[in-house]
Amino acid sequence: MESVIMASLSSIRLSSSSSDTRINLSLPTTAVSATSHRHLAAFQSPSHLFSKSLSTRIHATKKKNPNIFLPHLVASMEVEESYIMIKPDGVQRGLVGEIISRFEKKGFKLKGLKLFDCPKDLAEEHYKDLSSKPFFPKLISYITSGPVVCMAWEGVGVVASARKLIGATNPLQAEPGTIRGDLAIQTGRNVVHGSDSPENGKREIALWFKEGELTEWTQVQAPWLIE
Repeated sequence: MESVIMASLSSIRLSSSSSDTRINLSLPTTAVSATSHRHLAAFQSPSHLFSKSLSTRIHATKKKNPNIFLPHLVASMEVEESYIMIKPDGVQRGLVGEIISRFEKKGFKLKGLKLFDCPKDLAEEHYKDLSSKPFFPKLISYITSGPVVCMAWEGVGVVASARKLIGATNPLQAEPGTIRGDLAIQTGRNVVHGSDSPENGKREIALWFKEGELTEWTQVQAPWLIE
């Protein structure tokens, strides 16, 4: 580095005019290249790139957006309830047993189950948060086009876990192994519905089940599922 500096200093040329005096620095090409490289991320020290721990970066992200919630990554350790509904296409295709078995094998407790013809007013109340969407009339027509299977499931973190079992809303984006990833093709015929929050789980179960239609019972395998 000292040799580069000495070579640079030796190449200083002073040119004077009547109005000013200018100093012209002529640095060797290698010195210019080395200087510019320091500003490129690709040439920075790996220790600089990875100096912050993962937890620090996550904490910084949460500070910028404190309302962020990732239900597909973070499951509650509380006992919750989720409303799961097999839509008319799932019933017509004979997928009821297949879908129920996925939740049973996972270990959740079934508290309510019925085959039901959904009236239009109930469908509109269930999907009221989508009432301003252009596809709302088509959605209501679809849900009321045939019988649905209503289910109430209970378990630790059941809401987030059920969403993972069901898969992405668009079946083409759902992972293989999920219900939609394995059994559906289009968003408009995506077989099954699942509550998207513990609060909505309670609201939807109360909406679709009358008093006395839910059963409280002891699951004998519970000690083998939960510590």
